[in-house]
Formats: sequence, C-alpha cells, structure tokens
Amino acid sequence: MIESGIHLVHKTVGQSSFDVIRGFKHRAFEAGQKKLALGHGGTLDPFAEGLLLVMAGQATRLMELMHPLPKTYVAEVAWGVETDTCDLHGKAISEAGAAQLTLESLDSALVPFLGWTDQVPPATSAKKIDGEAAYKKAHRGEEVVMKPCRVFLLAARWIAHDLPRRSTLELTCRGGFYVRSLARDLGRALGCGAHLTALRRTAIGPWADPGEGQECLLRGADLLPWCPSRLLTDQEADHLSHGRVIPVGESVPATWAMPEGFPDPGAPLRALHEGRLVALLKPAEEGLRTFANLRGGL
Repeated sequence: MIESGIHLVHKTVGQSSFDVIRGFKHRAFEAGQKKLALGHGGTLDPFAEGLLLVMAGQATRLMELMHPLPKTYVAEVAWGVETDTCDLHGKAISEAGAAQLTLESLDSALVPFLGWTDQVPPATSAKKIDGEAAYKKAHRGEEVVMKPCRVFLLAARWIAHDLPRRSTLELTCRGGFYVRSLARDLGRALGCGAHLTALRRTAIGPWADPGEGQECLLRGADLLPWCPSRLLTDQEADHLSHGRVIPVGESVPATWAMPEGFPDPGAPLRALHEGRLVALLKPAEEGLRTFANLRGGL
C-alpha cells in the first residue's frame, strides 16, 4: 500500500518526473489503490537527478505550498558552448574560447543574478504557452518565444573548477528558477557561452535527497514544518471537519525556519490532531476556519 503523505524520492538520470509518478501509479494499482491521487512537487529534467517530492492522497492538496520553498542544486557548467536547450543534449548554437576565465571573473559574474531578477526560461521547458508545455512545441519544430519570468536566487558559489573546460556551482533558489537558464546567461555574460552537463537537486526546504534507491515518507508534524501549528482538542477537530469556526487559541511556533533573506512563503497555520495534519487554517472574524480540509488526516 502507498500511504498518503509526501514521499521523498531520488529521481535518477534518464527518468522524467512523470516516470517516477508512473511507477507510483503502478504500485498503487497493484495494491488495489486505483483511485489514489498522485502528483509531484516540482519537476526535474530527465538529464537531472536528485530529490523529487511525490504527493500521495490528500497530500496532493499541499502541492502549491511546495513552489515557494528554497531548492538547493549542484550544477556542472561547461564553458565555451551554448546549446539550444541550455544542456548537454542540445545542439550547439554558439562557441567561443574560455581561456580568459579566472576565479575572480567567475565570482563576479554571479553577483548580478542574486536576488529577484527577470529570467527567460529555456524553450525546452515545462512553462506553458497557450496551455501547452513549451518543450512540446519546440520538439515539433515550432518557433517558441519565451517571456521573462520573475525569479529569486538566494545564494550561489563555485565549489570546483577545471578551467577552461568546466566549473561546479552550488545554488539555492526559489521554485520557478531555471538553472539551465542561469548557465546560459553566465556564459553570455562572460562572453564564452555555457551549458549544463549535470544537475543534482540536493534539498527542497527542510528535506534532503534520500539517495539513489531510497525513499522516505513524511506525515503528521513532519509535513510543512515551516508553518506554525494549532493543536486541536477532539471537539475542535470535529468542529473543523463540519466547517465550523474554532477559537484562535494558542499556536506552536514553526520547527524549521526559512534561510535568512529568503522571501516569505506566506506559511499557513497547521491544524494537528493526535499527531495527524488534519487541516490548514485561516483567520476568520470569529476565530479560525479551514481553507484546506485534509479528510482523514495525514
């Protein structure tokens, strides 16, 4: 049986994010859970590996809360060539020498990309154009014009170099940031072109990649630990399940804090009853009201 909750899964190179979901659907079917809701909390490109959040059952209702979380990556950047996909599987569209690169110039190149900036996603991204993923249009040979998106990069640092061939970057960003686009834009800024040859997502919010072949299930208080909690009595849990308001009462502080300088994700209030996450709450004139009822609890 696949339990409802957030499953921390390691996606391997070559798999698509949907391949992972398809594996869960097969397991659910084999266990007789044909109607189990499944989804993922942030896609990874097939050439990338690392942490993927698989949401099962009522946890799919938490999906939107995953987008504004900090995500940490380790990326290998190849210098001297820009590709049309911004990664190793694309066609070269420009080439230039990279012998002029220095540690100082590479450090300086990162600075303009920190904080909030406008970023153009790759044409082979999952961004929607007229309701369809851009990569589908690109693969059909259609012209794809991507509009800039507002993105946030909290921190970035080089952790290894093999100049002038490649460098390895560690970065933490908000959801919606394309590391492939950063590699492309760094190459353009440095005048030599660049693309990604490897990408690994090591963490999302408080959760780390469990490692290849490993899986971890999150339930109860382990879900949304950046949110404060309201511990419910039996009577209050019953009131919420029937759509009634409960008193504001006392809340318990969050057990995990966002990194300093990271945008406020607007954390809701968790309703916990007997160790299970049963609802998300919002203020009402008379007290607290449910805006997401996690029926049965997680």
